Amino acid sequence: MISQKSRFDLAVIMPVLNEEKHIGQTLEQLYQQDFPMDRLEIVVADGGSTDRTREIVESYKKRFGSLKLLENPTSKPSSGRNAGVKNSTAPYVVVIDGHVHIPSKTLLRDIVNLFQSTQAACLCRQQPLTPPGINEFELSVALCRTSFFGTSPVQKYSDFEGEVDPAFYGSMWTRETFEKIGYFDEQFDACEDIDFNFRVRQAALKSYLSQKLTVFFFPRSSLQGLWRQMFRYGLGRFRFVRKHNLMAPVQWLAGAGVAGLALMALLSFLYTPAFDVFKSLVALYLLIVVLFSAGLAAKDKHLGCLLYGPLIFPVIHFGFGIGFLSGLLERFTGPRRYRSKTNSQTLSLI
Repeated sequence: MISQKSRFDLAVIMPVLNEEKHIGQTLEQLYQQDFPMDRLEIVVADGGSTDRTREIVESYKKRFGSLKLLENPTSKPSSGRNAGVKNSTAPYVVVIDGHVHIPSKTLLRDIVNLFQSTQAACLCRQQPLTPPGINEFELSVALCRTSFFGTSPVQKYSDFEGEVDPAFYGSMWTRETFEKIGYFDEQFDACEDIDFNFRVRQAALKSYLSQKLTVFFFPRSSLQGLWRQMFRYGLGRFRFVRKHNLMAPVQWLAGAGVAGLALMALLSFLYTPAFDVFKSLVALYLLIVVLFSAGLAAKDKHLGCLLYGPLIFPVIHFGFGIGFLSGLLERFTGPRRYRSKTNSQTLSLI
């Protein structure tokens, strides 16, 4: 059993890696909360940052004795989350990344109050990608990522408060939840939260969403960073559907699209008619990308979507698709690590 008496009411877990750009702002917003600081513990699990992240965290550690800075040797967010949970004692746990904007000064107080008033095992939040101060490219990434064509779920519950499926939104849990379903699966380098919340769903634990808990995430600021993010998401989604024996047709379609184009490109060198088909497919895809970019620019009144969308959407699609296919390759070349007794189900997660 991991439950124990604690002098703290709430534990904030922060798995981080090279977050010098935002970590100071995030910690400042936490320590400026309308919440008794002697009832708050913050645990930062650093995955081997090579920038000033640790230095910045250490400066806050001197100001607030309850702040812990831990090593996360694997660098994975999943192991960082687990290290934070295991090295904290508060009855309620919330995961907050090192690159967020917290719009409410009562967030921490609202978390504790909602856990107590709803008796939920899991609290859920909206996670928009439009914090203040982002540039035109970052806003374009945010709008593209959260569009139908950008493979991210649209924020479904913009005005809703009540019980929900925790799959996308679960970010806060009672300590008893970890006793019941275990910790984050450290075989995941991404999507460990989706896997954990899927197990919350399987255990039929009450999950509650409130707009009071909304936290803004910063979108990626470069195509290279976006590619790495989408590749990790694609690989994580494959591991997730494999572990739980899910059908997930949308994810398979993304992988199949990339594989199909790659196959046609290869055949083009061997068979001239295949090159004509390949050119037609590429032209059709690019036309669709441009049309979606133009439509998004008109819908959101943001010209950047038209300018950057034709670059952002392919990075999203091919990054995710290649990541998903990498998981498929891992299925045949790597150890069989993701087994589950769960019956086959259909689940769309993008």
